[in-house]
Amino acid sequence: MLSVVVPAYNEAGRLGESLVALRDGLTAQSRPWEIVVANDGSADETAAIADAFAATEPRVRVLHLPHRGKGSAVKAGLLAARGTHCFMCDADLSMPVSGIAAFFEPALGQYDVAIGTREGMAARRIGEPYLRHVMGRWFNAVVQWLALSGVNDSQCGFKMFTRSAVEKIFPLVTVDGWAFDLEVLVIARMHGLRVVEVPIEWHYRSLSRVRLLRDGAAMILELLRIRARARRGAYDPSGRRRAASRRPRT
Repeated sequence: MLSVVVPAYNEAGRLGESLVALRDGLTAQSRPWEIVVANDGSADETAAIADAFAATEPRVRVLHLPHRGKGSAVKAGLLAARGTHCFMCDADLSMPVSGIAAFFEPALGQYDVAIGTREGMAARRIGEPYLRHVMGRWFNAVVQWLALSGVNDSQCGFKMFTRSAVEKIFPLVTVDGWAFDLEVLVIARMHGLRVVEVPIEWHYRSLSRVRLLRDGAAMILELLRIRARARRGAYDPSGRRRAASRRPRT
């Protein structure tokens, strides 16, 4: 079964329409599915809209969470999901629902994490302002240099995880905000998980809450903290370095 996790914070203006599109698009793909809406303590009508939709569709569940950030909401949603494959999906549906099928292409082979990418010949960016694109490329270059070489689009909001990958990665995730994607990928690499990139069709949404200069700088600082935690063994798969760091000195 496919679980689609939708983190939502003050998304009353578009969540209802997005849930309809997800329901119809997933049904058309002839695969058992569920939708988990992770309501991140919204102050508007997001919770009421999600609950009303879930009341009419038993394959939709709503988690009501305290407001802590997108990373915290995604983590809670994925750990609560029941599917053998778990897909995180931005509430603005900037990738068409039909694009989820590409994450199941046989050509991808066996993977643990598949991340949508807006880069490369097969990907399409529609309506994105030029300056935003340039700033995004600069941010990605810094990310690759610091920690994630070879990952062309760490911040795309559409990612697929196997159930095993969710169980290995997300109990270790500590970042509540926008930089959680970076921590997720660092942990995946440290666990030796196979990460693949899937070119997608992506539509720019002007209501995006990400502010490139402010949030980009904050994410770079967070990435430095993630790298420091990794070096201390915080994400060590064996747990030996964590245990050693807790052992009292004699």
